[in-house]
Amino acid sequence: MKKYKKPSDFVSLQEFYQVAKNKTSLETWDYIIGAAETETTFKKNRYALDRYAFRPRVLRNVQNVNTKINLFNNKFDLPIFYAPIGSMQDFVKDGALNSTLSAYDKNIFHILSSTWSGGVDIIGKAIDYPKIYQLYIRGDNNWVDEKIQKAIDNGFIALCLTVDLDAYGRRERDLLKRYKTTSRKTASNPEYQMKFSWKDVNRIKNKFDLPIILKGIATVEDTKICLDEGIDVVYISNHGGRQLDYGIGGADLIKSISNTVNGKLKIFFDGGVYRGTDVVKALALGADFVGIGRLQCYAAAAGGREGLNRMIEIIQNEIEICMRLLGVNNLEDIND
Repeated sequence: MKKYKKPSDFVSLQEFYQVAKNKTSLETWDYIIGAAETETTFKKNRYALDRYAFRPRVLRNVQNVNTKINLFNNKFDLPIFYAPIGSMQDFVKDGALNSTLSAYDKNIFHILSSTWSGGVDIIGKAIDYPKIYQLYIRGDNNWVDEKIQKAIDNGFIALCLTVDLDAYGRRERDLLKRYKTTSRKTASNPEYQMKFSWKDVNRIKNKFDLPIILKGIATVEDTKICLDEGIDVVYISNHGGRQLDYGIGGADLIKSISNTVNGKLKIFFDGGVYRGTDVVKALALGADFVGIGRLQCYAAAAGGREGLNRMIEIIQNEIEICMRLLGVNNLEDIND
């Protein structure tokens, strides 16, 4: 394998994968690349993106490409974000702190997983910058309220509730090795997530004055409930194929959910995103922001904060090239 002195030497996103694999134990690597049971949902995520093709326009004067975008009264440089990953500390020293600091460096945002070992106070003290907190429900209402209030006290501007983890999917690569991530080892009280309902979401929404994101939406029916309940963001995700097997590829859900939303709330999406062109496809289908999941793990494992920064630079370059070749200057001009 080619020897790299530093992440800035990388010229392709594929190189992060190669270096990360070489630096990671087999057990942890299989966790990164693995998914539930037959891994069919994981594969469908990639197929869903691959099956869409671009329709480029020419002679449009694309000298000035603009990728800036607003969210929750904050302006970001790109329509991408670091998706929440609870076991980042298993791939890189200081875990998710690398993602938060890289988000600051590159002016995107990071959704911090509540199962990261470091806690919100470390992130809050590290940087004064817009951050979003993702919460798994592992206790009663008082436990939930304490977690949310602590996040607010540490400068988090929005709450992301993951709603597709009522039970852990059977991730057979891990089961066969008897492997558990650090976050899985410390997980407790799963019954609270199992009984979490729309009533509980509404209670949180009424008690705390901050935007609510629901992660794990995979149907038009649940999207309609989000509209009725005043949710701020529908987050289309199937947990990277790690939960329910034989699900629908995430990108195939975007258009129908976008048509249902009709601009009344924001749409986040993740699932199988490995290139800037994947981001542009998701935007064309109707997503507002696109999450980087496994690729975030590869970049962090390969080079920590510096590796993440270089990965974002390459994605940004790919997005800008794709936009120019499509004949569009602004994100709002990208459509199906």
